[in-house]
Amino acid sequence: MAARKNAKGKAQKSNELDTAEFFTAIHMIEEEKGIPSSYMIDKIGQALVTAYKRDHEGAGDNITVEANEELGTVRMFIKKDVVEVVDDPSTEMSLEEARAALPRAQLGDVLRIEIKPRNFGRIAAQTARQVIIQGMREAERGMIYDEFNSKEHEILTGLVTRIDPRSGAASLRIGSGNESTEAYLAASEQVKGEEIAEGMRLRVYVVEVRRSTKGPQVLVSRTHPGLVKRLFEMEVPEIYDGTVEIRSIAREAGSRTKLAVWSGDPEVDAIGACVGPRGQRVGNIVEELGGEKVDIVKYSDDTAEYIAAALSPATVISVTTLDDGKSCRVVVPDDQLSLAIGKEGQNARLAAKLTGCKIDIKPESAPVEEEPEAPAAETEEVSEVPAAEAECAPAEEAEETAAEEAPAAADSDAQ
Repeated sequence: MAARKNAKGKAQKSNELDTAEFFTAIHMIEEEKGIPSSYMIDKIGQALVTAYKRDHEGAGDNITVEANEELGTVRMFIKKDVVEVVDDPSTEMSLEEARAALPRAQLGDVLRIEIKPRNFGRIAAQTARQVIIQGMREAERGMIYDEFNSKEHEILTGLVTRIDPRSGAASLRIGSGNESTEAYLAASEQVKGEEIAEGMRLRVYVVEVRRSTKGPQVLVSRTHPGLVKRLFEMEVPEIYDGTVEIRSIAREAGSRTKLAVWSGDPEVDAIGACVGPRGQRVGNIVEELGGEKVDIVKYSDDTAEYIAAALSPATVISVTTLDDGKSCRVVVPDDQLSLAIGKEGQNARLAAKLTGCKIDIKPESAPVEEEPEAPAAETEEVSEVPAAEAECAPAEEAEETAAEEAPAAADSDAQ
């Protein structure tokens, strides 16, 4: 009989909240997961109050739970006002009831009385388990969000885990261990013609980090101009330490990028620093971008000089700035017209984006008063500076192959 009672007592005790184990578990979670113990204890207290309110109709915000680690206790209290006539038993008590608990009680006092609801220990144990599991998930998601939110506009390396066969969007696993999450690379953010396969590693630019019910959502890109900027910062020490500045970027992903650089140190060649010895630095970036051409030009506060450099590799005879200050007329040699415009207008379009000016390109042989004006570039916003999109007058009988065969690489600019 005694053995049966002991067994029953042990079974009942196993369902009760063992405060020593409770606090030990909280600290183990803090050490392993990095979740503060105060956060977990607060969440458990809130859950216990909610459970009590659910089982006791009329209970309000006067219920509190206190967990004392030093004493190893978890206790629940209710606050009540001492009044002459009790209208609401859940928040008020008579003077006689108050003095039974505290002989010195007076009318108008607020007493905090410990309550021990039925099966409180069992409820507390179950609630603690549920809250710990839920709290760990929430805290881990919050930590992952904070981790990747601080990496917005940075380059990360991800492992392609899945490619949607319908949309072409790719999912990448970025980070490591407990601080890893899924990143979303939309089809519109992928470089046209670039092949992406499951299992391959890919460098991506973090555009935005969002909160969601399933955890943080990381949006990444391979086409963003910021990817080129970060690659140059990683490859060129002079850019990383601020000696050389990237003033503007214009990019058509997978085809060509123009980059305007500047240095306040007259002894530093900004273009040469970006190109590197034997073109090694820019070559590494071109390889990372899958062969995308990169033109590096020198930035200038002189608009005419800046536009002439932006139209590189074409030679410019003159640049005339128009009255609005954001439009210009450029004259180039006849044999350089197709080169200045570029294949399908790409060179002129990128130059307009880079400088933020509307560019009207004319051949040297065409008098201004007789030559119909070419549609000027329309400004659009790109990569940290105002940008523009150019539609230039087509050259008469210009050979498109001239633009393709012309040296447009950055190292030619450096020379």
